[in-house]
Amino acid sequence: MSRKYPPTTRNVQARLDAIDTAISKAESGTLGRCEVCHEEVEPELLEIDYSASVCLEHLSEEEVRHLESELELAQSVQKMLLPQEAPKIPGLEVAAYSRPAQIVGGDYFDFVEFETGFYGLAIADVAGHGVSASLHMASVQSLLKALAPLSRSPAEVIRQIHKLLIHNIRYTTFVTFFIGTFDPSKKRLTYCNAGHNPPLVLRSQDRTTDAPVLLKPTGAAIGLVEEADFGEDRLDLQKGDLLVLYTDGVTEAVNRQDQEFGRERLASLVRITDHLPAREVVNQIRQGLEEFSEGRPFVDDTTFAVCRITG
Repeated sequence: MSRKYPPTTRNVQARLDAIDTAISKAESGTLGRCEVCHEEVEPELLEIDYSASVCLEHLSEEEVRHLESELELAQSVQKMLLPQEAPKIPGLEVAAYSRPAQIVGGDYFDFVEFETGFYGLAIADVAGHGVSASLHMASVQSLLKALAPLSRSPAEVIRQIHKLLIHNIRYTTFVTFFIGTFDPSKKRLTYCNAGHNPPLVLRSQDRTTDAPVLLKPTGAAIGLVEEADFGEDRLDLQKGDLLVLYTDGVTEAVNRQDQEFGRERLASLVRITDHLPAREVVNQIRQGLEEFSEGRPFVDDTTFAVCRITG
């Protein structure tokens, strides 16, 4: 898979046509059925290509190359949806890392500017992984980019995303979503947590003994119920504090003894690296996860971001 195919308008239209075809097959009950042997297509293939209609063993060399290029395209498009670098946010030093469990995934993080002029820090996790989760993730990204500049608070934008998304996903999945806005003059984080893993805040005063502050959910995950109530909370921060956002692929990573990495191990790892720049803290977390997993592949998408409160 050496050739690169930059996404174009024609590529996007072809992708939309493929989605329409897949929906029609799903409605007729033929989605995922091999057109050659009429058996079910391998689940592993469907996870990376929801439109697959021929078993791997029946594909020609040319079709295999085409599949590889399609997967390359899907991967490059998804990478483009994620921020390529952290913006310059007054009062914050930010770094992030994301890796799908498969070629594409359902984790999402971003930085968006609200109507108030404050930057929002967002992280989300679509239930499941693979192509279907990545398609929902793209919808979430589009909605956030469109709604945040017109919204004044995290809860407001979450309510709007939920209202628009729930009818698209038709209760077939759900999305955990955390978004917070940072006021650099007050060093205040205002956030809405829609069923997401509680981000950690490690205070600068005494990280060695103090338990991290948990930014617990203020509402249910998006897409679970029709009438959802999304609350909002605030936290005043200080210079040197660390905010760690993460998806469950981090805390639920397992080693060969089937032990989970866990929230406490994540907090402990951050404590011993808190003197480093945010980018180096991210690298240490990544290395810590890989060492803990002992080479065992991650079964879920893995995403985390580290934010240090500066002067």
